[in-house]
Amino acid sequence: MYFRLIRNDISKSKLITLTTTLFVAAAAMLVSLSAILMVNLSGAIDSLMNQAKTPHFMQMHSGDIDTVRLADFAEQNSNVDEFQVLEFLNMDGAQIILGDSSLANNVQDNGFSIQSEKFDYLLDLDGNIINASDGELYVPINYMKDNTAQVGDKAVIGGKEFTVAGFLRDSQMNSSLSSSKRFLVSENDYAQIKSLGSTEYLIEFRLKDLSELGAFETAYASAGLEANGPTITYPLFKTINALSDGIMIAVILLVSVLVVAIAFMCIRFTLLAKIEDDYREIGVMKAIGLRLSDIKKIYLAKYATVAAAGSLLGFALSLVFKDMLLENIRLYMGESENSSFAAALGMIGILLVLFAIIAYVSGVLRRFRKISAAEAIRFGTSQEKNAGAKRFCLNGNKLFNTNIFLGIKDVLARKRLYATMLAVLVISAFIIIVPQNLYNTISSTSFIKYMGIGNYDIRIDIQQTDHISKKSAEVLKSINSDSSISKYTILTTKTFKTKIEDGSEENIKIELGDHSIFPIEYSEGRAPAVEAEIALSALNADEMSKKVGDVMTIVMKGKERKLTVSGIYSDITNGGKTAKAVFTDNSADIMWSVICARLSDKSLVDETITEYADRFAFAKISDIDEFVTQTFGSTIKSVGKASIAAIAIGLVITVLVTLLFMKMLVVKDRFSIAVMKALGFTNSDITMQYGSRSIFVLIIGIVLGTLLANTLGEVLTGAVITSFGASSFKFSVNPLSAYVLCPLMMGCSVLIATIIGTSGAGKIKISENIKE
Repeated sequence: MYFRLIRNDISKSKLITLTTTLFVAAAAMLVSLSAILMVNLSGAIDSLMNQAKTPHFMQMHSGDIDTVRLADFAEQNSNVDEFQVLEFLNMDGAQIILGDSSLANNVQDNGFSIQSEKFDYLLDLDGNIINASDGELYVPINYMKDNTAQVGDKAVIGGKEFTVAGFLRDSQMNSSLSSSKRFLVSENDYAQIKSLGSTEYLIEFRLKDLSELGAFETAYASAGLEANGPTITYPLFKTINALSDGIMIAVILLVSVLVVAIAFMCIRFTLLAKIEDDYREIGVMKAIGLRLSDIKKIYLAKYATVAAAGSLLGFALSLVFKDMLLENIRLYMGESENSSFAAALGMIGILLVLFAIIAYVSGVLRRFRKISAAEAIRFGTSQEKNAGAKRFCLNGNKLFNTNIFLGIKDVLARKRLYATMLAVLVISAFIIIVPQNLYNTISSTSFIKYMGIGNYDIRIDIQQTDHISKKSAEVLKSINSDSSISKYTILTTKTFKTKIEDGSEENIKIELGDHSIFPIEYSEGRAPAVEAEIALSALNADEMSKKVGDVMTIVMKGKERKLTVSGIYSDITNGGKTAKAVFTDNSADIMWSVICARLSDKSLVDETITEYADRFAFAKISDIDEFVTQTFGSTIKSVGKASIAAIAIGLVITVLVTLLFMKMLVVKDRFSIAVMKALGFTNSDITMQYGSRSIFVLIIGIVLGTLLANTLGEVLTGAVITSFGASSFKFSVNPLSAYVLCPLMMGCSVLIATIIGTSGAGKIKISENIKE
């Protein structure tokens, strides 16, 4: 019986059934995709790091190194499982030519290594440990992604020819957020090119118990071992590897939650429309004594079938689209060890959506209790009491066309009815605007403020070289006499010891210099102004449990020095753990120096970079805009894809919801439409009334959606960004996109859907609908 009822009902309402099925399918697809992508990303990162045996603790170091002392420390520390020191030959990009492309303008620290013997292996695209032969060069996968190199290309490294034999995955330096990239060569070739660059050391440890990593970091710092460079730990490697695709997945997850909410609202639309259409039949069933539970089962069976069909379609679509979205994850990290569980988890997510829909439909059907059999049989429709807009009278209208006025009046009179459509349009606007705002923010030049970097044009890095202080002075002398540079400053980073709560010591990197020349934004407090002050990055402040006004202890020349925390700022570079101060110090070794400069004429940037690169071969000189693009390029592309998909989803939702709502209104307003026709209103008049209702609701929806996107959307997005080191986050909005194009697209979608949805009003006959 149920099968026959369902079949007959679907045949009578094909469009509504199809639309509802598509909404459920979209919700199920996005939920399934979110689950599949999360499981695959997590599993792929774990697989890569397990295959490569990523170090649990890695200290980069430039300068002299005492390997015997390091080996003694490793032997005496009971938690050390394996220890090694690898060489990383840092080379100027101008000396690296891949095919027809030079890396002269590349902002990465490009270097060469040989394959490790114990752990931290460099892998090929099949996940195997690479053994490079003489004359072979294995290139970081980033340069395959951007088409800089291809297998078989000729490469020239400092005048020596190589053949690009393949591409490598590096569990440490895969991400574009990692400032260094490793090329792999044979031991013989490495020995031949060693004199062409500066050697940096990767001091690496794998621990027996990873949960004791914090204690090991403290022990390493307290031992006073080599630390002239960034310190990176296993959890940070995982975070860096996950960031680009993780943000994309977060956007999809947010959209999926919103689409599920919209699917519920649309089911409510269609169900109420169906109840309205069947109002007299429901009254008859109640009058002849049919139990409420039996009546509910008739409707529940149909919606359970629609939900099941939509869920299966959504799952099938998620399997179709997953490969496209997994492409980047598979390229950079390989196959996930959890791929077999991904589809199962996606199915579980879909089942949860299915059961939630059935429970929701059952809840909506409780309104059968309120239906009066006599009223339903007599009128054939619910007799709602219109409230509101009593003072909004036609005879007082001097602003609008009569049809527009009647449309707006109807919205104000039946607020509860239009509230659902409004809620959906608000969510649709939110879905469209938030990913767009996120994309505009991370692709804008202002995003550098989340990197702890000020607003300047040229960045000159001097690192992985000897006599950094002398070479910095040489560059500053030239800058001082360069009339094209309007202002500049030098910031020098050194490592100091800081005392923590339990009295033990940890290393802290402090950037010294005048931070007022190119100020950054502080989420709390301000920049250090006197020698007794220090500003901390958000992650450092959290880890040390420090806030503005707190005092921390720095050890300099064996003596303790008290510094007051003046401010907290965002920084997602160097693991997000940095600090800024203005005191002078000659005791600690310089890790690196950065000279920042702003030009009086920004069009001279390329010319100035070329000039200084030719004069100072030891320095890495880059355009700050290009620095941001190369560092965040992969992340920007991922979010860009997600934002385009979100626009498409938002517009489809807008069209379908408006279409459904208009069809429901036409069914509900059959009597009113018949009366208007009897009074002389034409079909075009009625269409204009419904169009004005839709546009009026849309305008309110866009305003509320935009406000919500710029408040709640900013908070939700900021929660993700701050987990990577940014202490505060604000959208950088493109007004043309957010306030013109998006509303225009939504407006056109609503108008088209309204015209289609109200086409049935012309078929309503006066004689059949105006009855006692």
